Amino acid sequence: MKHTWWKESVIYQIYPRSFMDSNGDGIGDLKGITSRLDYLKELGIDVIWLSPVYQSPNDDNGYDISDYQAIMEEFGTMEDFDEMLAEAHKRGIRIVMDLVVNHTSDEHRWFVESRKKEDNPYHDYYIWREGKDGNQPPNNWGGSFGGSAWQYDEERGMYYLHLFSKKQPDLNWDNPAVRKEVFDMMTWWCEKGIDGFRMDVISMISKTKEMPDGEVHDLYGDPGPYCVNGPNIHTYLREMNEKVLSKYDLITVGETPGVTPELAKLYAGEDTHELNMVFQFDHVGGNGKYGKWTDEKVSLTFLKGILSKWQTELYGTAWNSLYWDNHDQPRAVSRFGNDSPKYREASAKMLATCLHMMQGTPYIYQGEELGMTNYPFQTPADFRDIESINAYKEWCESGLVSHELFWPCITNISRDNARTPVQWDDSENAGFTTGTPWIQVNPNYKEINAKAEVADPNSVFHYYRKLIALRKKYPVVVYGKYELLLPEDEELFVYTRTCEDEKLLVVCSFTEQERTIELPEEFIGAECIISNMDNSYEQKEVTLKPYEAFVLYRK
Repeated sequence: MKHTWWKESVIYQIYPRSFMDSNGDGIGDLKGITSRLDYLKELGIDVIWLSPVYQSPNDDNGYDISDYQAIMEEFGTMEDFDEMLAEAHKRGIRIVMDLVVNHTSDEHRWFVESRKKEDNPYHDYYIWREGKDGNQPPNNWGGSFGGSAWQYDEERGMYYLHLFSKKQPDLNWDNPAVRKEVFDMMTWWCEKGIDGFRMDVISMISKTKEMPDGEVHDLYGDPGPYCVNGPNIHTYLREMNEKVLSKYDLITVGETPGVTPELAKLYAGEDTHELNMVFQFDHVGGNGKYGKWTDEKVSLTFLKGILSKWQTELYGTAWNSLYWDNHDQPRAVSRFGNDSPKYREASAKMLATCLHMMQGTPYIYQGEELGMTNYPFQTPADFRDIESINAYKEWCESGLVSHELFWPCITNISRDNARTPVQWDDSENAGFTTGTPWIQVNPNYKEINAKAEVADPNSVFHYYRKLIALRKKYPVVVYGKYELLLPEDEELFVYTRTCEDEKLLVVCSFTEQERTIELPEEFIGAECIISNMDNSYEQKEVTLKPYEAFVLYRK
């Protein structure tokens, strides 16, 4: 297995709008990020993944880009970006940009030209189709944010495809001119000195020429079979690698809805010349009561099965990316742990242990290292996220389901849970802004904040620091082979990692009940390299406290 810096790194995702506001307008910005780089250096991370900072009308919080080579005005200037990049590099921290090239904003100049009636060089930069049956959409496909995936454009007199918001028209990657525009733009950023790309829904850039009706789920037809892992996806990614990625020392990760381990080996195999790794969604996706919306906890055996499948099937052939949450998912401690005051810290540390000891590159989402929790939404007016707002309209206001039934499901899963401001201290607005924050601050910031946790050596923050340091110290943490133990246990997640003469035993309790476990013979008396409890691991039998986690090491 090849040893590389990106396999040995820990990545920290910043959602700029909610990270740190430097000028009091209530919106996080680039200068705010620069002001907190020392905090990230203390945490010990190696790479920052920056959610989009490009010029955007913000229909989908920056994932609708109107100019790929300009900075969103609320976030600052290109000079601010250059300063942030230089200051990060001074501290040994690399910067990964969010590459959103499945779609643009409808305000991008390419689309403005493309929608004109007369023939012009941009007419097929996007996916246009005639309507059918008396001006009906070309097919029954639904968009990811609700409603039809097609929008009629009065100016051109045709429908365009938008797999997300109607203000996010899909690019036509079958057009070589589109690919050249994208590759030139990527090269421009690489020449500026960035260190890689996280590629938004990259598995969706190639669509089939045929666009029949999809199988109806919930309210609309499913475009997935025709738009995900499409016919030319690997051709286009290899072309991207040849023209851009291979020329620089980059880290690349593809967000790949619909990916399987077999497909991941094509996208991110050791020798496939496409990407370094992919994000898979098996452990955070799934069907809820109403589409994706649910208030049910995932079973641990299900979770173990999925994570273990990816650990085992990619070993030696492709690389895993490890994450519990991000800007599109609710808070990890609320979803997979226990966010009650009694168990929040213990379960946050346990979840971190479980993830960071697996094989793959770990991603920490801002505030996760503090054990930040879901927000206590009171009314639909609290939402800022287009997906949550549209879902409430589609399910509740339409009368499909009552508010009482739907509310616990949408508040449990809403992306806005992850987008409340980072809680820096116990001053007003958690130290995020001196103005009015663009989205509410979680009211628990007095108890959960970075200032208090940095000062407390037993905090979640310092526990993350220890985990990151272990990855640097022990090759087995990065390169060891994974093996699941106790697969049927619904409360304990136990596995080993083995690399040459090094071996780890990782034990994580996902319950608030005490549990007893018998250690494998070879680990009795082994060194405990990290634990979230004050406990002894010298004897064969260990009684675990609620949400206990520990790692034993032997050579």
